[in-house]
Amino acid sequence: MAVCLAACLTGLACHAQVRLGGTITGIQDGSYLPGANLILEKTGKNAVSDENGSFLIQNIHPGTYTLRVSFMGYATVKMMLVLQRDTDVLIRMEPSAILGEEVNVTATRAQVKYPVAYTDITASQLQPMNLGKDMPYLIQNTPSTVVTSDAGTGIGYTGINIRGTDLTRINVTINGIPLNDPESQGVWFVDLPDIASSSDNIQIQRGVGTSTNGAGAFGASINIQTTKLNPDPYGELDVSGGSYNTIKSTLRFGTGLLPDHLSFDGRFSYLHSDGYIDRAFSNLSSWYLSGGYYGRKTTFRLILFSGTEKTYQAWGGVPKDSLETNRRFNPMGMYYDQNGQVQYYNNQTDNYVQTHFQAIFSQQLMKGWDLNLAAYYTKGSGYYESYEQNAPLSGYGLPDVIMGGDTVTTTNLVNRKWLDNDMYGFTFSSNYKHDEKFNLILGGAGYLYSGDSYGKVIWAQFASTSNNSWNWYDGKGIKKDFDVFGKINYTLWKMLTLFADLQYRYVNYKLSGTLEDLRTLDQVHTFNFFNPKLGLSFAFNNHHQAYFSFAVGNREPSRDNYKDADTNRIPSPERLYDYELGYTAKYKWFTANANVFYMNYSNQLVLTGQINSVGEAIMVNVPHSYRIGIEISAGMDIIKQLHLDLAATISRNKIRDFTQYIDEYDTAGNFKGQQSTYLGKTDLSFSPDIVLNGTLTYKPIKNLAVSWNSRYIGRQYIDNTSNRERSLNDYFVNGLGASYSVHPRWMKEIAFNLTVNNILSAKYESNAWVYPYLQGGTYYESNGYFPQAPVNYLLGVSLKI
Repeated sequence: MAVCLAACLTGLACHAQVRLGGTITGIQDGSYLPGANLILEKTGKNAVSDENGSFLIQNIHPGTYTLRVSFMGYATVKMMLVLQRDTDVLIRMEPSAILGEEVNVTATRAQVKYPVAYTDITASQLQPMNLGKDMPYLIQNTPSTVVTSDAGTGIGYTGINIRGTDLTRINVTINGIPLNDPESQGVWFVDLPDIASSSDNIQIQRGVGTSTNGAGAFGASINIQTTKLNPDPYGELDVSGGSYNTIKSTLRFGTGLLPDHLSFDGRFSYLHSDGYIDRAFSNLSSWYLSGGYYGRKTTFRLILFSGTEKTYQAWGGVPKDSLETNRRFNPMGMYYDQNGQVQYYNNQTDNYVQTHFQAIFSQQLMKGWDLNLAAYYTKGSGYYESYEQNAPLSGYGLPDVIMGGDTVTTTNLVNRKWLDNDMYGFTFSSNYKHDEKFNLILGGAGYLYSGDSYGKVIWAQFASTSNNSWNWYDGKGIKKDFDVFGKINYTLWKMLTLFADLQYRYVNYKLSGTLEDLRTLDQVHTFNFFNPKLGLSFAFNNHHQAYFSFAVGNREPSRDNYKDADTNRIPSPERLYDYELGYTAKYKWFTANANVFYMNYSNQLVLTGQINSVGEAIMVNVPHSYRIGIEISAGMDIIKQLHLDLAATISRNKIRDFTQYIDEYDTAGNFKGQQSTYLGKTDLSFSPDIVLNGTLTYKPIKNLAVSWNSRYIGRQYIDNTSNRERSLNDYFVNGLGASYSVHPRWMKEIAFNLTVNNILSAKYESNAWVYPYLQGGTYYESNGYFPQAPVNYLLGVSLKI
């Protein structure tokens, strides 16, 4: 019965739609070209050729199309195809008169036959969704991914977890250049608003992945490649808007390839949103400029991009007891005036500017061998401003104020906490490919980072001895990072390929100066990390492939880990042993991937409730913790014009031996100490056991696509105690998307895009924090939850010339 049903579905799919397949070879020697990128223009469909140069694009409506094929070192091929039935083509590519930009990201990316779990996303896939939401929301449909938004709309401060690991443990690069902040190790995409509009493609690797530059990949890596050479001049204006006064405008332009092999591209973007949470507005702007020389064997590009953000602080969340009465309540900036009335400080904002300068040089030394060099400089500067009521003068290192016979010990004030940092670095790689059996990559990077953290009081009701040029704290961090790696991919025979990837990383980190609580921080830490990765892949035939890999990742503690800890409890670096077993099946109407992972941590840093000498929570090393699970993704043609994509992750994420610590106070509020409880095996926080995602796409007519997306996220624990009272309920969220394009003679394209998010207005929270404590023997807690917006929409139009 099941076999008959499958056969019927297959027949229907093939009858209603057609598929395009074929082989890609070099024109000179006829050798297969694996890893070539194919895009069926104006459809969003793409493919990558396998080790035999074969490719397959399915679920195509009959019609006339343009197929674009690109491969490093070869001239891009564009061919017009009239597809009325299943079609196979032979594409023979000539060596390029222009060296492609792909060579500079090859060293840090997974390629064909690599035993790595990864997902590739193209610009054409991003565009229909790119109506204002931050980058994490544009890639949330990838396996094992959970996203959150402080403002509740996906605009402003957003976060992403992949396999339960957040952006402080995810390596992010742009054009192979590190993006993670060296001290916090985090990435804030709000600092680079609308970077998606300057992204050509993105690769997401899960697990340790392949060696990359910058912060260690301790759960995933995200590799972004910016706009590549477009040989033709172009201009594009994108305007979108929707709920909560959201508006986004983007202007993109390019000269195409000019005489003397030059090309220039640019983008300017502006974005505003009020946010779902009270006063959680975002005012964002950014720009991107690049200019390059493109020769047959040489490419040199200068790339500059920058982002400016001003957002009202919403990172405090909504108290749990307000979720039923006022889900939009934002306590940030709240104070009481002289009449006891609640007021809000109107400039309780975060302000930051981040600018990137990149110079990238690529040279083909000989056939199959290229050299890539890059130099970069990243400048970041900004502050967040806060109103504080009844602040103790002693907390700012200030003497009490004597007024007549009275002594004033507290004051209302406004402070600014500043970050001012500079990062200078370089990357290098050399790729050597000998026929289709042997590929060698040597690469590495280094940087010098200098970061200043300081605080200023810009207004005080009782100023004591302070003035506007005075810093109540002033700290500095200097970090040096250098890594070198080598990767070998070798095919023993047609079916079996071996992979080895060895990386050495050196880190020197020096901290000095004073902290916000007036403690002195003077420390120096040096690390030497060795990160080996080994694996193999086995191709049973053109339809089935399996792989296995083992990798080691090391991660140094962050600035917060060091500054929060007492000097007698310095945190140790973390280590991850990552085992991956994968399987892929590809057919005309059906593709599926399954990946089993076991991530075994040694000395993972987690919150246990322990505090330092001044009562602040610290992260401590737990000896043993792990993540084990299976990721499954599939795509299939169901019936005529109907396609289904599915992704599912089922996992267990545990700390083996966990002890909880909780603060204890007497009835008068005086601190007594900490109470400890051994809990044994517990769940890692923010690591749902189930993550499900499905998208059903219907294409009733040419150039119109309507999709329905559903996401289910299982229960997430807010801390590491497995206490259901301190957890986020599971949630099920649905969304609707639609895109339609026309191609008039006087314009290349006019496209209309619509997204309706949380269309069923599910009530859910995607993130939270909690501080439990005992007072007089009774349990209490402070907390903050992050509700997400009910049904909301974004509508956009794109004009391309």
